[in-house]
Amino acid sequence: MHLTDEQRSEAAAALRDAEEQRTPIGPLSASYPGIDLDDAYRIQSDNIERRLADGARLVGRKVGLTSASMQEMMGIDDHDYGVILDTMVGSDGGTLEAGRFCAPRVEVEIAFLLAKPLVGPGVTVEDVLAATTAVAPSIEIIDSRIADWRITFEDTVADNASSGAMVVGSWLPVGDLDLAAVGVELVLDGDVVGVGTGASVLGHPAKSVAWLANTLAPLGSSLEAGQVVLPGSCTRAFDVLPGSHVEGRFAGLGSVSVSFT
Repeated sequence: MHLTDEQRSEAAAALRDAEEQRTPIGPLSASYPGIDLDDAYRIQSDNIERRLADGARLVGRKVGLTSASMQEMMGIDDHDYGVILDTMVGSDGGTLEAGRFCAPRVEVEIAFLLAKPLVGPGVTVEDVLAATTAVAPSIEIIDSRIADWRITFEDTVADNASSGAMVVGSWLPVGDLDLAAVGVELVLDGDVVGVGTGASVLGHPAKSVAWLANTLAPLGSSLEAGQVVLPGSCTRAFDVLPGSHVEGRFAGLGSVSVSFT
């Protein structure tokens, strides 16, 4: 840990102001050259705790940078995680205001709904599937309060893993569905701009959920029943603007869509 408590508080406040005012800031990694991963997660937690104190409710978690396409796009070769609050949930087939974000991009993911807690260490793919009551097609809207997406790993972690919002389609039981083999298309304004499979996410999306449960364990935290987990995008992310229409098509799972105004 290289930053002081005061520096972490300053960084958290800068990110809050950037989000509230829709005015991105420069990279924290430039303003605070000593920032490390522990600092970044402490900054993330500071802002999440403030939102919860203001009345927001935690509804899930997300894992980021789990596909080769996203790691290549961001120039980052590790995974991170963030928190999903009820204030970040949109409706399937509904609309979101592009202006509520700083620089929105969309991803397509297989969402997991947990019926049982997942407490690491030692959580496996099999454990995740046994704890999952249903899966669904989803669109994650990622956003960066760091100007022009000029982020290091520490920047995106501090910024709640560049979370923005999520839109989830209809939930279906996993059954015999091979989640790794699910084909996925990201459709932007009628054009298929990205394709992938469930296996694009660490070989199997449930592996990402297991990674998260095991990563949270040393922190005294776990994934809880009723939470939604977004395991990471099956394709690279794409920018959206007012007027954009986004659809995610998932073989065997159905589709999910959202429009931006």
